[in-house]
Amino acid sequence: MSDITVDLIDSRSSLEAPSRAAIALVTLALAVGSFGIGTGEFVIMGLLPEVADTFGVTTPLAGHVISAYALGVVVGAPVIAILAAKMARRTLLLLMMAIFAAGNISSALAPTFESFAALRFITGLPHGAYFGVAALVAASMVPVHRRVRAVGQVMLGLTIATLIGTPIATFLGQLLNWRAAFMMVGGVGLVAMLLIALFLPKDKVEEGASIARELGALRRIQVWLTLGIAAVGFGGMFSIFSYVATTTTQVAGLGTGMVPVVLALFGIGMNVGNIVGSRLGDLSLKGTIGGMMVFNVIIMTLFSLTAANPVMLCLCVFLIGCGFAACPAVQTRLMDVAADAQTLAAASNHSAFNIANALGAWLGGLVISWGFTAASTGYVGAVLSVFGLIVFGLSVALERNGRGV
Repeated sequence: MSDITVDLIDSRSSLEAPSRAAIALVTLALAVGSFGIGTGEFVIMGLLPEVADTFGVTTPLAGHVISAYALGVVVGAPVIAILAAKMARRTLLLLMMAIFAAGNISSALAPTFESFAALRFITGLPHGAYFGVAALVAASMVPVHRRVRAVGQVMLGLTIATLIGTPIATFLGQLLNWRAAFMMVGGVGLVAMLLIALFLPKDKVEEGASIARELGALRRIQVWLTLGIAAVGFGGMFSIFSYVATTTTQVAGLGTGMVPVVLALFGIGMNVGNIVGSRLGDLSLKGTIGGMMVFNVIIMTLFSLTAANPVMLCLCVFLIGCGFAACPAVQTRLMDVAADAQTLAAASNHSAFNIANALGAWLGGLVISWGFTAASTGYVGAVLSVFGLIVFGLSVALERNGRGV
C-alpha cells in the first residue's frame, strides 16, 4: 500500500465505522442524487426539437444549451471545490443538490431561450463537486479494499440514469411538454436532498482544511496525469456514442426504430462495466485502468471494422459501454494521488470527463466531415484510448521511480 493511500485512510472524515444498514442508506441517498444529475444531463438530447419549437430557434442553436451545461460542469467543479474547502461534506452535498434541483425547476419555467441557456449553465455548476464529494463520502465509510466498489455504487445512479431515467424523462417530455421533464428531474433532486438530510450523519470540517490546501492538488503531477487519462482516454467512448444513431441507420442499414435499442445496449454495457469494474478495481486499481484502456483500443477498432454488420454493431456498442468499468478506478486513483487535497481532485474528474465528451464529439464530427462514414469514429476512439494509455503509462513509470508525486 502506498504512503498516499495510507494518508487517504488516515484523513477520512468523521463518519466512523457505520453499520451495513447505515452504509446502504447513505449510498442510496448519494446514488439517487447521481441518478438525478445523470438524467438531467442527458434528457435534453432527446428533447431538443421541442425546446427549439418553444423558443423559435433552430435545433442546432438549441443544442448550445448542452454546451452551456457542460461548461458549467467544467467551471463549477474546481471552483466550488476550492471555495467550499472549509465546508462539511454533508452541508456541501445538500447545497449542491439544492442548486441542482432549483436549476432544473427554474429551467422548466424559463421564459426565453437566453434565460434557459443561462439556467442550464448554472445547473451544471454543482455536477462535478457533487460526484467528487459523494465519492469521498462513500469511500470513507468502507474498508480500503472496498473503496472502488463504494465509489461505483454512487456512480451506479449515473449509469442507471442512462438506461432508465433519461428514457422515462424523455417520454414524459414528449408526452406532455419538455418543461415537465425538467420538473421531474428537479423533483428527483429534492428527493435526494431529503434522503441525504435523513441518512447522512453530520460531519465536521477536517482539521487543516483550507483553500490553500485544496489548491495544493494542482502542484501534484500525478493529479494532472490522472485527469489527463480521463480527459483523453475516455474521449473515444463519447466520439462513438455521439454518432451511434448515424452509424446504426447509415452504416448498418437498420431502421430508426432500432436506434433506441442500440442506445439501450450502450446503457446496459455501462451498468455492467460499472459493477464489474468496481470489483476489479478493488483487486487492482492500476491494472483495471490500464487493462480497460487496452480493451477499449481493441473493441473500438473492431467497431469500425464490423459496424456494417447489425449483430456486430450491437455487440460492440454493448462492449464499448462496458468500457465505463475504468471510471470508478480513475475516480479512486485521483483520491489517492491527491493526498490531503482530495475534494478538488475528485470533483475535477467530472470536468475532465466533460472535456472528453467535447473532445470526442468534436473529433468524431471532424472525421465524418472529411467524408468518412460514422463507423470511423471507432478509429478516433481507439487513437484517443492509445493516448490515454500513454498518459497512464507515464503516470505509473513516474510513480515507480519515486517521482512525479
